[in-house]
Amino acid sequence: MQIEMTIKGLMVDPITNMPIVILRDEAGEHVLPIWVGIFEANAIALQIENVTTPRPMTHDLLRNVIGDLNGSVEKIVVCDLKENTFYALIYVRIREEVVAVDARPSDAIALALRVSAPIYVEDVVVRNAKNLDFAPDKADSERLAKWLENLDPEDLGKYKM
Repeated sequence: MQIEMTIKGLMVDPITNMPIVILRDEAGEHVLPIWVGIFEANAIALQIENVTTPRPMTHDLLRNVIGDLNGSVEKIVVCDLKENTFYALIYVRIREEVVAVDARPSDAIALALRVSAPIYVEDVVVRNAKNLDFAPDKADSERLAKWLENLDPEDLGKYKM
């Protein structure tokens, strides 16, 4: 089963200083942190803040190519979690056919924001994410897990990139 989620925040992991995209379902029952790269976080942040760049960025280019081919992005799905790495699919409709394209979740999210496509996460991914090793050091991993569990929704987004 797929759970529809939205971006509730973009913050910096206090232990690794890596950006984290926080996804949450509408009811607030499911939260999914996804660690992303600096450049991908920047692409997501630019779109969240409605910043227009003078030239198209990669995700803008992808949006333009899909649109110019008379296609549309139906949805993106964070579909798997293997060895602490998340996987995603971008569902693109071209005429009557829907094609699932493999993507990094950060790229899929950045594209979804640009085309206003819904973001889904497979429920098994949400369940398995609770067992993630967050950091190489066990104490850091436990500390980060506790920090994420106790994260107040008011804190989401207060950490700037």
